Amino acid sequence: MSFFSAFINSFKIPELRSRIIFTFGIILVCRLLAWIPAPGVDLAVLKQALGNVGGAAGQLLDMFSLFTGGALEQFGVGSLGIMPYISASIIIQLMSAVVPSLERLKREGEAGQAKISQYTKYLTLFICVVQGWFMVSAFQHSERFQLPAGVDIVVNPGFMFVFIAVLTLTAGAMLLVWLGDQITDRGIGNGVSIIITLGIIAQLPSAIAVGKGMFFGQSATFSVFHLAALLVLFFLVTAACIMLTMGQRRITVQYAKRQVGRQQYGGGTQYMPLRVNYSGVMPLIFAQAIMTFPSIFLAFTGSSAPWVSTLQNMFDPSQAGIFYILLYTAMIMFFSYFWVATQFNPIQVADDLKKSGGYVPGIRPGKPTAEFMDRTMTRITLAGSIGLTVLALFPILLTAKFGIPFIIANFFGGTSLLIIVGVLLDTMRQIETHLLNRNYDGFLRKGKMRGR
Repeated sequence: MSFFSAFINSFKIPELRSRIIFTFGIILVCRLLAWIPAPGVDLAVLKQALGNVGGAAGQLLDMFSLFTGGALEQFGVGSLGIMPYISASIIIQLMSAVVPSLERLKREGEAGQAKISQYTKYLTLFICVVQGWFMVSAFQHSERFQLPAGVDIVVNPGFMFVFIAVLTLTAGAMLLVWLGDQITDRGIGNGVSIIITLGIIAQLPSAIAVGKGMFFGQSATFSVFHLAALLVLFFLVTAACIMLTMGQRRITVQYAKRQVGRQQYGGGTQYMPLRVNYSGVMPLIFAQAIMTFPSIFLAFTGSSAPWVSTLQNMFDPSQAGIFYILLYTAMIMFFSYFWVATQFNPIQVADDLKKSGGYVPGIRPGKPTAEFMDRTMTRITLAGSIGLTVLALFPILLTAKFGIPFIIANFFGGTSLLIIVGVLLDTMRQIETHLLNRNYDGFLRKGKMRGR
């Protein structure tokens, strides 16, 4: 009962209660942005057109729709979602590892972070315009969506439609970014992450409706025993995802005592947590983007040559052939190490420890500590990348080998489940911090939730 009583106690604290209510209010506004359609598009024809897209392009559209909470099918004001901001954040983070001026800004504290945030939003605005232009331009070419002659997605195509639609979609995406900042400042949890999670969870009712038709009714293709096995499998995969998200290697750090005047500071033993899945979902995002590009490019060429069809099948996730699985695995593991190499600097960690009077027992400060950190991070990244690969391949295999629809299989691993688990754990940790600061019990009877 401690878990449920923690939720009840959350509303007994005035500040925490107001933050939770404010967060739910912003969530409602975000859903309205997904439901309110932008002008100029026949929604019935649009849904038919998106349903005609198959293969890797269809998989990419399904993933895009998942992150926007179904806004794409409605051509909602928030059809671009929060993903342009995520793309801009990734680009800025990668650039900060190679651009000295950005790296200096990262070390300047709050002032530097504010400047980086400003650059990120400028880049987000540019990405919104580009993505919005590509989207509305594609809608003006109905023949690409295998629609009958004379059936058009856009009611009045032309420059004015493109201008108004791009302006509307860009404004909607930037409004979502602003709403995410408001959740972070005045609500509970990380606002951008919560908006992404909201879009994924919004597809859950549709997944349940599809699942109901699979297991019940005259057109059922699976039995109740399959349903029970699938539910057990869901809990096991979720548990594995939680373990991967929260798993860490704790490095013992000893701090020497320092004498300042008549007082003595420092001393004692602390722990430096190194996360097993340090890169989070970034390797999956990079790998999926690269794996879908060849098939989409070949589809737009319009060639009917046999070798084109063969290549499309090789890169089609619904086929899940040996080539696709091996290449996808290699991509995930490569980008796991690539992200750690760009974001984790063992030399800087060793220097910071040395400046603060800390050292790893049995390891000399300086270069030996940096080598120890690098070696340790390399080993745990291998374990993390293997676990990430298994979770990423699981929903693909469920769809390809067992016929589970993508909208259902997507909740059994991959990017969606990792994001949901990570965001929920982070939000619960913040709520628990408020509870413990006011002498309430947390979500666990013993100890407390570890930070990610």
